[in-house]
Amino acid sequence: MTAPSPRRLASVLLLTAALTGTGTAQAPAAFDSTRAYTHVREQVALGPRPAGSAANAKLRAYVIKHLADAGYKAVEQSFEASTPVGRVTMTNLIATLPGERPERILLTSHFDTKPVNEFRFVGANDGGSSTAALLELARVLKARPRPRFTIEFVFFDGEEAYGEWRDPNHTYGSRHYVAAARQAGTLGSIRAMILLDMIGDRSLNLRRDTNSTRWLTDIVWATARRLGHAAHFLDEPFPVEDDHMHFVNAGVPSVDLIDLDYPDWHTAGDTLDKVSARSLQIVGDVVLAALPDIEARLLKSR
Repeated sequence: MTAPSPRRLASVLLLTAALTGTGTAQAPAAFDSTRAYTHVREQVALGPRPAGSAANAKLRAYVIKHLADAGYKAVEQSFEASTPVGRVTMTNLIATLPGERPERILLTSHFDTKPVNEFRFVGANDGGSSTAALLELARVLKARPRPRFTIEFVFFDGEEAYGEWRDPNHTYGSRHYVAAARQAGTLGSIRAMILLDMIGDRSLNLRRDTNSTRWLTDIVWATARRLGHAAHFLDEPFPVEDDHMHFVNAGVPSVDLIDLDYPDWHTAGDTLDKVSARSLQIVGDVVLAALPDIEARLLKSR
């Protein structure tokens, strides 16, 4: 018996794949909360990570490395902020996933921890959980088909206040990002902004921020209901001031996903054991599932 020709062999293999189903498209990459939880653990191991600290610089290097592992080249947006403790050098990190369109949807988080002298604050949930989720979202979306809109992942530095939260002593990184985008003339290409902050609490209760854009909030909350997570995305109004406010005030549709019903917020108790991989999974799944509906709404509104 003679061996089949290479062309015939290829035809046989394709037919076999069609009959057995092995030639069907693979399921899209999924959010892996185990990976995300590992990112939280690695951040906590660095200790307190306030803006301008050595640990903050180590975390930036960690984020840059893992973005590179996923196929991104991170851009460092450094600036000097005037704070109640003097001038502090801060650095936002930006990674871009090109889409079919140049207009951008921003997925964001802050990665600094609150500067505290009275106790050791490691910020497992604030902002370890959201930073971890954003890294995992970047990995997943890179492995999926090209999005309709360009996706920009922004890790803000300097969200936390030095002492009391009072204007302008907070959200330094997002304020600088918006100002730089306005100066560069690129602000108008940002079509939507999704902010993650404190989304790893074991008892996840995300309330509807009344400062967020209504239609964007509606899509995210409807997606959560569709996925069976209505118990964690509560239809209760709650005003929040956070990184998203600079975008809202600049006319960019924005939504903040934050759980402020967290007894260990800004205490020594915000440790790794307070963070749940399940909560990370819920938020990651909802954001990924909401993106196509957000894109569809943006395309319709043009």
